[in-house]
Amino acid sequence: MKKIGRAYKFGDDISTDLIISGRYKFSIRNMKELARHVMEDADARFYRKIKGRPSFIVAGWNFGMGSSREQAPRAIKEAGILAVMAKNFARIFYRNAFNIGLALVECNTDSISSGDTLELDLDRGYLKNKTKKIRIPVKPLHPIMKSLLKSGGVVKYFSKHKGLDFGL
Repeated sequence: MKKIGRAYKFGDDISTDLIISGRYKFSIRNMKELARHVMEDADARFYRKIKGRPSFIVAGWNFGMGSSREQAPRAIKEAGILAVMAKNFARIFYRNAFNIGLALVECNTDSISSGDTLELDLDRGYLKNKTKKIRIPVKPLHPIMKSLLKSGGVVKYFSKHKGLDFGL
């Protein structure tokens, strides 16, 4: 699972309301339309910047804090974001993201700047900042999480394998 794209960096404590504003919670039900508003309260032009371009969201500590609304990771995934890199993630956001097949990578993001080109290989467990020519250690993903990502989330995994037996 090698992915190459541009980094868009945000800070610490990015809440689910900042990822997708609560003002859209009931007014927009279509996920494609909701994705057009991802991160707009942090960067009003974000969706226009990433549209059609392989992209990563990069942040600091506590990404996805706040409510447990699954709309936040779903909007990120629907917007075409390849993965989210952060120093750590809020627990419920982390679980919701893998449940829908959105890759989350825990690593030190200090050496990543907006605009950097990143190469992520989840199978081999590395992240390269190609712009700065450095390799960034990442926290290894559990095999169950890799299985969920390869299948596209827990529902698709369940359908494909007729259950949740991960054979571990």
